[in-house]
Amino acid sequence: MSTGSAAPRVAPARGTTIDDLLERVRAGHRPDVDETEALLGADLDALLPVAAALRDEGLENAGRPRVITYSRKVFVPLTTLCRDRCHYCIFVDTPGQLALLRKPAYMSPEQVLTVVRQGQALGCKEALLTLGDRPEERWPEARAWLDEHGFASTIDYVAHIARLITAETGMLVHANPGVMHPDELAALRPVSPSMGMMLETTSRRLYEEPGQVHFGSPDKDPALRLKVIDDAGAAGIPFTTGILVGIGETVRDRAESLIALRESAERHGHVQEVIVQNFRAKPRTAMQGAPDADMREYLAAVAVARLVLGPDMRVQVPPNLSDPRELGLLVAAGIDDWGGVSPLTADHVNPERPWPHIDDLAASTATHGYTLRERLTAHPEFVRDAETWIDPALHAPVRALADADGLAADLTPTAHPSAPAHSGTAASDPGVRRLAERAASAPLTLDDADWTRLLHATGAELDDLAAVADDARRYTVGEPITLVQNRNLTSTGLRRSGRTAPGEFDLDDAAAIAVDAVDLGATEICIQGALPGSEDPAGYLDLVRTVKAAAPGIHVHAYRPLDVRDLADRGGLGLGGALAAMHNAGVDTVPGTGVKVLSERVRALVAPADLEIDAWIETITAAHLSGFRSTSVLFYGHVETAEERIAHLRRLREIQDRTRGFAEFVPIPLPGGDVPLVAGRAPVDEHRAMVAVSRLLLSGSIAHVQIPWTRVGRETAAVLLRSGGDDLGGTLYDGRVLPDTGIEQGLELPVPAAERLARSLMRPFRLRTTDYRVTDAAAPSIVTSGGTRFPLPVDGARTPDGAPA
Repeated sequence: MSTGSAAPRVAPARGTTIDDLLERVRAGHRPDVDETEALLGADLDALLPVAAALRDEGLENAGRPRVITYSRKVFVPLTTLCRDRCHYCIFVDTPGQLALLRKPAYMSPEQVLTVVRQGQALGCKEALLTLGDRPEERWPEARAWLDEHGFASTIDYVAHIARLITAETGMLVHANPGVMHPDELAALRPVSPSMGMMLETTSRRLYEEPGQVHFGSPDKDPALRLKVIDDAGAAGIPFTTGILVGIGETVRDRAESLIALRESAERHGHVQEVIVQNFRAKPRTAMQGAPDADMREYLAAVAVARLVLGPDMRVQVPPNLSDPRELGLLVAAGIDDWGGVSPLTADHVNPERPWPHIDDLAASTATHGYTLRERLTAHPEFVRDAETWIDPALHAPVRALADADGLAADLTPTAHPSAPAHSGTAASDPGVRRLAERAASAPLTLDDADWTRLLHATGAELDDLAAVADDARRYTVGEPITLVQNRNLTSTGLRRSGRTAPGEFDLDDAAAIAVDAVDLGATEICIQGALPGSEDPAGYLDLVRTVKAAAPGIHVHAYRPLDVRDLADRGGLGLGGALAAMHNAGVDTVPGTGVKVLSERVRALVAPADLEIDAWIETITAAHLSGFRSTSVLFYGHVETAEERIAHLRRLREIQDRTRGFAEFVPIPLPGGDVPLVAGRAPVDEHRAMVAVSRLLLSGSIAHVQIPWTRVGRETAAVLLRSGGDDLGGTLYDGRVLPDTGIEQGLELPVPAAERLARSLMRPFRLRTTDYRVTDAAAPSIVTSGGTRFPLPVDGARTPDGAPA
């Protein structure tokens, strides 16, 4: 959409070379399909500077120079049923799969509001409704659900949910329900200030030829999708669309797709952004063996999108579909928007690709010379011209969230309009199901008595609690069950002078252990345990350096707060000095273990040798603030009370609010404890209640709940993964070199066994890194044929003093 502020352009005479063509494009020429195809094959050295210059010009025209935008959102997968059969998609389910997953055909209004209110508490202003195309036209189960609940169609239900979200929370809906007819667009306009549907490609071959990605998918007819985009323009709807790179389309197809989008945008002025998305192969799809989009071709497509669409179009790329070190290349290619990013929910379409944290995205954007600003679902130009583009029914909700520039206002969560009011425990007992649903929606509104009641649930009430917690898991972090390939190394066994007993090792042994772990597939070595007083505390650091030197790519997850304090005190470094030394030695993350329950009463009775509670909190907080992320734990089933468990979880939330350092929470039964909160309750039910309450109380704070399979066994772990858990921790390879140096020797979870467990639950499985990233190797910097290298700083790089860069 043009702002009208750019001066008229006059293109010079037609040239014959790419350089001539780029000069003409820079001066305002609109390339045709042939020229666009030629540009897509041009060298990045030539393309990127012109694209970046056009982007900067457009941002100047818009009155926000060097500002890249994003929308803070929650992702609401309203239904995963679909009538299409795209060969690269893992978003969709069949009714049979839903039944095995114990998942409804459609999210209920209560489930939707549970997720949306959590996002609202985190400052989100957009609710992205994504779903399959017209499932009722393929699946009788979808039609039956709609009939039972009084809706004429899926689109009718989308309109109902969108209206409800804004009425109940003040948040704005971006509707992405696939192909829509003009009357459906008109029905959604009063409840959704922006809408979207990817064009993907104009290639008819991919739609008509058997075996191609869109064959058998009636809603992927390019002509139909282009008509929807045009109809949205005729209806005056701010619209998001885009292309998908690497699904089998030709370079010519990409050129034709970009030109088609430009023509629609110019006819109606309604296309608010064009997404250029890179294909990522998904397991369990027909395209699982296809290569991901080539980075060079992807960058060229992004840059050429800018050249074709001009300076005043917003060009978006999804930041989670690229390695963090590639984001600078995308900025250089001319993008000016990162799209929707969620602090709460997974990308349910690409569940293997976690969102970057918004603070990290802001830092990365700043590293490349731009400021990150939050926008609304509709882009600022459309918000400022609301009389033209926004339905009158939405003027007040949009104004409530917008600043004077049409971007998102800086609202604290408590100031968020229309926030639901909750009291403490209701005077009339609401029952466990309703109490759990309130916990899922607004966990901080429950008092300790509420949480204690949930911890004591039994029978059908416990089943309800577990089901609500599992829904909270499903609609936030998603369906994948994750695992890291790792090996333990107990640092208590380090002997510089050489091993003399089982469980001991020297530095040469540590190097051999690290190499062996990598050979077995491990990406992490977990090192913890206080060194004996007879060992120099410098051994903590030497051990890490040895492991890193022997296996440079390994992630070192090392040293509990107790061990850190030992290094700080005996090493004479102080706490800050010890943490800086750990950074410099190569420690990547730290275990948040070494505490049972955050209660001095419990510590004195169960583990008096543990760090004092205040010292543990001080150490883990300092570690987070120095740039380390950590795990968090609670050991239960001994002398602690239900109230002490709840206080522990609340304290973890408080630390997380300040530091954002906890990556996961692990509720662990204390070995030998087995003291039930409820007399006679089976151990598996004790664990179900603990996992479910952990998921609910920590929701919106600590994303991942890990199931300690080494303590509960694989069979019970499967049950707990249906009670709110999403992670299995590590493989805990013993290794072939000194297996007795690992604290949990003899307990291994090979990857195939974890995959079978996930498959038994009908949930996807993926390997992760220690910090919950995908395990793909980082892409190298791109070197163009002209010799220009586009390097990017390593994510999490640190300055020499150990502080985050």
